Amino acid sequence: MTARPLIIDCDPGVDDAIALFLAFASPDALDVRAITTVAGNVGGALTARNARLIRELAGRADVPVYAGCERPMVRAPVDAGDFHGESGLGNLPVFEPSAPQEQMHAVMFLIEALMAAPTKSVTLAITGPMTNVAMAFVLAPQLAGRVAEIVVMGGARAEGGNITSSAEYNIYADPHAAHVVFSSGAPIVAFGLDVTHQVRSTPARIDAIRAIGTPASRASADLLEFSAGVERNIPGVSGAPLHDPCTIAYLLSPNLFRLAPCAIVVETGEGVALGHTSVELRDMEFSSMRWATHADDEGVFALLLERLRA
Repeated sequence: MTARPLIIDCDPGVDDAIALFLAFASPDALDVRAITTVAGNVGGALTARNARLIRELAGRADVPVYAGCERPMVRAPVDAGDFHGESGLGNLPVFEPSAPQEQMHAVMFLIEALMAAPTKSVTLAITGPMTNVAMAFVLAPQLAGRVAEIVVMGGARAEGGNITSSAEYNIYADPHAAHVVFSSGAPIVAFGLDVTHQVRSTPARIDAIRAIGTPASRASADLLEFSAGVERNIPGVSGAPLHDPCTIAYLLSPNLFRLAPCAIVVETGEGVALGHTSVELRDMEFSSMRWATHADDEGVFALLLERLRA
């Protein structure tokens, strides 16, 4: 099987880090061409540092890291440090990685990489605010027709929001960027809170990951324990959801998820609905967009364990 060419655009971030570990551990299936980072969960300097740190723990110095946009397209920046810790990586010991980031800006890299690759050969996984990809699409609109697929963690429908009553954080952090990407015509698979809340890290699952005993597995367990501790303070919630890793799990094993064709409209007007995603599932059979509705949570964790052991 030929590995799928993949660029991961992210804002690490506890769950972004788990997604990166999963992708880095799957070279047989995913040819990770680059990591592009954006300000989101924490500031841009920290997300770029965190991506390099995770890359080093995973032993994947071959994957370049490009730092991108430091703020959203229009709205004021909003971070999620309360959920990810001051560093963005919970209680994980942080250090300055030995390998530097690339000099080119992430947006310019995305344009050059997608224009140079054969049409519809490169997949994008977006696990943070969509600022980098939206800016690339604004500068070079033809890119939307060149990507093989865009796999996004973002949005909410039945579950409601996690940053406001109706908005999921990644969309809320840059709703205008999400509007650009969702309206681009590119083939998109969206993993919103409706499905990511179905995949939760129980203590037994965290213990099984830690027992693998590698630097990546121990770091993953530490990150999941931090996230679970934050979630314990939320009434009615049991176990931390694995938001961003769902995108990589889908690329590795699509049969773990149920999808429905859809249309997604993002609320960009100032007010209480800012960042809300209106997801229409009726009469959408010819849409290029799909919305994840169900996850096999046992299967997702089995996949994570299998890959981290390898």
